[in-house]
Amino acid sequence: MKVAIVQFKADTNKQKNLDKILDYIHKAAKKGAELCAFPEFMMFYTSSKQSPEELVNQSESINGNFVQQICSAARKNKIQIIGTIYEKSKKKNRVFDTAFLVNKSGKVTSVYRKIHLYDALGFKESSKLEPGNKITPPAKTSLGKLGMLICYDLRFPEMSRILASSGSDILVVPSAWVQGPHKEEHWIALNKTRAIENGCYVVAPGHLGNIYCGRSLIVDPFGKIILDMKHKTGIGIADISKELVKKTRISLPLLKNRRTDIYSDLSL
Repeated sequence: MKVAIVQFKADTNKQKNLDKILDYIHKAAKKGAELCAFPEFMMFYTSSKQSPEELVNQSESINGNFVQQICSAARKNKIQIIGTIYEKSKKKNRVFDTAFLVNKSGKVTSVYRKIHLYDALGFKESSKLEPGNKITPPAKTSLGKLGMLICYDLRFPEMSRILASSGSDILVVPSAWVQGPHKEEHWIALNKTRAIENGCYVVAPGHLGNIYCGRSLIVDPFGKIILDMKHKTGIGIADISKELVKKTRISLPLLKNRRTDIYSDLSL
């Protein structure tokens, strides 16, 4: 089955981005994709100069117009969508960094709020964002069970492992990977490693431009990169197979061979 990933540069204007997103959904469906995955911060680009109050004012609820327009496009084009938004929270001057899954009927079937905020390498997402407080269980799709992470979550192997051991055949990681020394090497290594150690596909749409490096990837369960969009704007397509996940986990049974009976933090 075909999976599409979209790599583009988000504008500061939310409506401009929405228009692009709806067009990409239509084009992905025309190419025969079952699922179309978008990067982190697809809703709009926010610079370090934008205040938390300004970000809150532009954010929406999961039932707001931005997501509902995408739901309508999913229903019209009969395609599943992974998208991201700045979602309103109850905490003053903070929003969630949220990923959502829409089915072919145009219904939001899964929502994940980023739990690991990027307070590292000179950035402090917690100055504007509110962290989520749970890992969302894998969701059923026509491609298999799908687990969602967002960007910095990729650096924490526990999260991918929990999603895989809970049944995920595919990990989708919408990202806005910040440019910098060795950052693309980190990105490629981490995506390949998460695929290998969990015997699953990793679908990683990356934000391109602004301060982000792009390099959207799809990695197969044995760690082979089957799609690398490098620094190209547009849609990438790759075929994925649930059967390959099954075969890989039989021949390289990493999940089965774990010794969870003796894993714990060590007291020295």
